[in-house]
Amino acid sequence: MTDSSTRARELKRAGEVMREFMARAVLFQDAVAKWGGVNSTDLQCAGLLISEGPATPGELAERTGLTAGGAITTVIDRLERQGYVSRDRDPNDRRRVIVTADPEAVFARFGAVYGRVGDRWNAYLETLSDEQLAFANDLFARAAEVNRDEIEHLRAHPGV
Repeated sequence: MTDSSTRARELKRAGEVMREFMARAVLFQDAVAKWGGVNSTDLQCAGLLISEGPATPGELAERTGLTAGGAITTVIDRLERQGYVSRDRDPNDRRRVIVTADPEAVFARFGAVYGRVGDRWNAYLETLSDEQLAFANDLFARAAEVNRDEIEHLRAHPGV
């Protein structure tokens, strides 16, 4: 069992490490986007369309926190011009537009960077025991859940 000073020190360090990780993740995404000739928001939108599936512009705006209408339309326009997304009429309701990512186009441009990082992560993960890997997966899943909850809270309570 650890003493309380060791635990307090490690809890403090955990907070510092998580802040550093989150800051570096944001800066990494920004660097990848700039390297690929898009902005961070555009790359995140394409990524969300790949991971969460096609969406109406309003649904995509909700996923990202952008304003439905002008802001999201501008993002979709840029992504469409670069060939990363397409807009099609909803076959069930012709009044609706569905935005779909083209994963092959996104991966053709950005895959080498993400592949290189993925290879480095995989090499590290291979050094972990099954228990350590399970812990790491739980930690990152929980961190994502906390971030998702806080995003929803901030969007529901602007200025608070």
